[in-house]
Amino acid sequence: MVTLEMIKKIPKVELHDHLDGGVRASTIVELAAEQNIELPTHDPDELAAWFQRGADRKSLALYLEGFGITLAVMQRPETLERIASETIEDLAVDNVMYAEIRFAPVLNQQQGLNLETVVKSVLRGLEAGKRKTGVEYGLILCAMRNQSVSLETAELAVSFRGKGVVGFDLAGDEYGHPPKRHLDAFEYIRQKNFNITIHAGEAFGMESIWQAIQLCGAHRIGHATRLLEDMMVVGTRIEKMGSLSNYIRDKRIPLEMCLSSNVQTGVANNIDEHPFNIYYRNNFRVSLCTDNRLMSNTTLGKEMSLAVKHFNLTLGDLEKITINSMKSAFVTHDERIRIIYDILKPRFARMREEITSIS
Repeated sequence: MVTLEMIKKIPKVELHDHLDGGVRASTIVELAAEQNIELPTHDPDELAAWFQRGADRKSLALYLEGFGITLAVMQRPETLERIASETIEDLAVDNVMYAEIRFAPVLNQQQGLNLETVVKSVLRGLEAGKRKTGVEYGLILCAMRNQSVSLETAELAVSFRGKGVVGFDLAGDEYGHPPKRHLDAFEYIRQKNFNITIHAGEAFGMESIWQAIQLCGAHRIGHATRLLEDMMVVGTRIEKMGSLSNYIRDKRIPLEMCLSSNVQTGVANNIDEHPFNIYYRNNFRVSLCTDNRLMSNTTLGKEMSLAVKHFNLTLGDLEKITINSMKSAFVTHDERIRIIYDILKPRFARMREEITSIS
């Protein structure tokens, strides 16, 4: 029986966390007042509830509306630095050991910042958070599906390789914006031997996932909820799989799964019907992620709690998922091994010892 107290102690790995989707409501209120930005309310608790109500409308497009406000306060170097530092601090409270934070620098240029300044400001904040908490991080730069500057973002990501940026992503509303329209960016990333994750199979179906992997060369997939359409399932047992799902499992392509946000955007009807459990029970490499902590009113601990409650995961299951998440991270092999064997495995071992001594 995995308790809430145990989940708090679990060392965690986060692979899919949007910087502009996890800003503290209190910080938004403070920064908006400084910058004369209008808000629905200036009470932090009411504002947090506003974001969460807005997200829970069963539509990805509607879910994304709240980002207009968070992005409004993220247009200055000092605010980007502060928000990035607070992100690491908040993850530390949740006992996250390693996190990959992602954001789209092009969305932080509304007041004229150049892209390099945007990225440097975020990296300064993440590093400050690391010095304060010990949480290790990697930064992923996102291009936006509905824009035509993805190659510029790809070049930016590679230019910061070794300085904190670990990968490149394609984000935004999938519908009507297939990943193949950004092939020049992905070809550039692949030629530079860099890392790719792509949002796919969230608002659009298998074709989006297929393009992400076979045309764009994705090393990981964000969400992949609709990969279920490539399977015949009875209970949690897969009776038959198509070539795409077979390929993803055989090649161990990691799937970044976000339970709460998928229900809120209508991709899954409810947690019980979310395909995470089917993927996990049939040996796909899955990770649990938060997506947007503010909008979804969640933490990685809460996502683990949901998985335990609805899918009967054990401590061993959570350890396996955490280790697999770290194996799938975009830092170097040596760094992954160090974190797994020096941090994650010893902490899980201590937890099991504590449980044994109590029982």
